[in-house]
Amino acid sequence: MAMKSLKLLAVAALFAAAGAHAQTYPTKPISMVVPFAAGGPTDTVARTIAASMQKSLGQTVIVENVGGAGGTLGAERVARANPDGYTVLLHHIGMSTAPALYRNLRFKPMEDFIPIGLVADVPMTMIARGNFPATNFKEFLAYVKANKDKLSYANAGLGAASHLCGLLFMSRIETDFTTVPYKGTAPAMNDLLGGQVDFMCDQTTNTTGQIKGGKVKAYAVTSAARVPSLPNLPTMQEEGLPGFEVVVWHGVYAPKGTPKAVQDKLVAALQEALKDPVVKQRFNDLGTDPVPQARATPDALANQLKSEIAKWGPVIQKAGQYAD
Repeated sequence: MAMKSLKLLAVAALFAAAGAHAQTYPTKPISMVVPFAAGGPTDTVARTIAASMQKSLGQTVIVENVGGAGGTLGAERVARANPDGYTVLLHHIGMSTAPALYRNLRFKPMEDFIPIGLVADVPMTMIARGNFPATNFKEFLAYVKANKDKLSYANAGLGAASHLCGLLFMSRIETDFTTVPYKGTAPAMNDLLGGQVDFMCDQTTNTTGQIKGGKVKAYAVTSAARVPSLPNLPTMQEEGLPGFEVVVWHGVYAPKGTPKAVQDKLVAALQEALKDPVVKQRFNDLGTDPVPQARATPDALANQLKSEIAKWGPVIQKAGQYAD
C-alpha cells in the first residue's frame, strides 16, 4: 500500500513540475531548427517569423540550420529533442514527401511531432539562365522538349521543393531531362546565374530578386493564381498545364510530448507574428503572404500534412527516385 502511495506521489510530482514549467515557459532562448542551409528560401521564412515570435514569447528565438539528407537530419533532431518547447522545427513541403523519398526514414511525420501551425504558402517560378533562347513559356516548353538531351535542370537536392517541381514538370510534359542535384538552393542558383546549368524551378523567396534584377529569365509561376509581386508572369495552368500547382507551404512543429500549455504559447506567438506588419511586408517583398489566422493552427497543419503525403507519394513512386 505504501509503495502504491509513493508511486501516486511521484506521478503527482511529475504533473506538478510539468504544470509549473508550462506556466513559466519560456525562461531561456528557443532554438528553431531549419533543416536546410543558411541563406535559402526556408531559412529566410524562418528568420522572418522567428524575429517576430520572440516579441510575444519574451525570449530570443535562435534559428539553427541543421542541413543534410534533404531536410531529414534536422527534422530527426527535433523529433528526438527534449519535448520542453525549447526546440522547434520550421519545415516546408519536404515534411510530407520524406516518407515516400526515404526508405529508412528515422521519424514519422504524423506521429513524432506536434503541429503548431502553418506559416506561409510560397509559390515557385520556372526560370532559366539569362541567355536562354526562349522568350515566353510556349517557346520554353518547345525548346526543352526538342533539346532534352542537351539541357540540365538544377535542383537543391533530393526532396527539395525544386526537386519535386522538376519531377512533376517532367511527368506533366512527358519529357525526361538531365537533373543536377546540389547541396542547397544557393549553389544551384549560383550555377544558374553563371550559366553552368540551364533552368530550374524555385521558390519566389529565392527568385524574385533575381527576376526583377534581370539576372534570370522567368516563364511562369506554379501557383493557382498570379503572384502580385510578379504580375506579368503567367501561371502554369494559364500556359496549358491544367492542375499544375506546386506551393511550398511551411509549418512549425514541436516534438511529440510537448506540454499542451507550452504548445498553446507557441501557437499564440505564431499567430501574433503572422499579424505583424513587418512580417507581412517582408513576405510580400518575397512574393508571398502569411497564411490567414484560420490556417495558423495545429489542426490546419495536421490536415495539410496528411493530404500532401497522399498527394506526393504516387508522384515520387512513379518517378522511382528514392534514397536510403
